[in-house]
Amino acid sequence: MADDPPLPRTELFRDAMAALASGVAVVTARRVDGRPAGLLATSIAAYSAEPPSILLSIAHSSRSYPTLVEHAERFGVHLLGRDQGAVAQTFASRSDDKYADLGWDWDDEVPRLEGVVSYLRCGRSATFDRYDHSILIGDVLDGHHSGGEPLLWVRRRMDWRLSPEA
Repeated sequence: MADDPPLPRTELFRDAMAALASGVAVVTARRVDGRPAGLLATSIAAYSAEPPSILLSIAHSSRSYPTLVEHAERFGVHLLGRDQGAVAQTFASRSDDKYADLGWDWDDEVPRLEGVVSYLRCGRSATFDRYDHSILIGDVLDGHHSGGEPLLWVRRRMDWRLSPEA
């Protein structure tokens, strides 16, 4: 309503972004020590069609930040399906072995998860640091699209379809 007091800027931003639906993705790469790393990402977008490239926003506080932004030349983007909420929760956690109970394999130097809606193997082409995140741009090198219903992040929850608020 017009008479409501304005929200503080940070709260306004968070509420506005909660209304913006986005796909849920896991981003993976090989750490310097050879082990797989990964994180959950909802700040992901198509960057350009020619060449095909994507844009990711990675928090500086993420334990996978050094791997993805500073070390790995290649990384994988896995768009999760509607039944992969548990996978999303695992990669959102601070677990030391996020791959322990998952089906995955190496795609050259990139950890590739099984059973996802889409998988894109990307080459890091640019990074930009700003505030508490870095923008990572990756050129799509190859991958596959299996199809299916995507897992979505909207209204501060994961779901596979847009439905009225619970």
